[in-house]
Amino acid sequence: MSRPETDLAQALAADTPIPRDAEGPIFAEPWQAQAFALVVALQNRGVFTADEWAQALGAEIREALAAGGCRDGSDYYERWCEALEHLLIEKGLASHDGVDALAASWARAAEATPHGKPILLENDPQRQTEAPSIR
Repeated sequence: MSRPETDLAQALAADTPIPRDAEGPIFAEPWQAQAFALVVALQNRGVFTADEWAQALGAEIREALAAGGCRDGSDYYERWCEALEHLLIEKGLASHDGVDALAASWARAAEATPHGKPILLENDPQRQTEAPSIR
């Protein structure tokens, strides 16, 4: 991380506690680790820079705090997902409509999935007629 990115990361950490222990980030749920890994992979592939990511995440955290969001860090990974969504839309890799359609498909799949079974997009009853995409 460059010096400005380090400074920004430290400032964000001071405002919002990042879930971590002595060994690094910790995740309360598997989806949090997956979101973290997705961002790292997209950065490694050059989809966006570490500075672009820090700016996007910082903006989401500041917006959430201004709107009365959690100050204890419990919504940190929700902000992480919002930042990723907005950055992908800004880069033209996703659209608001595409993200909304995919989220709706996941919600329908969750409702159609028996308790204790994995939620799969294939469980969305509407998926057979329309395949949502993020674009």
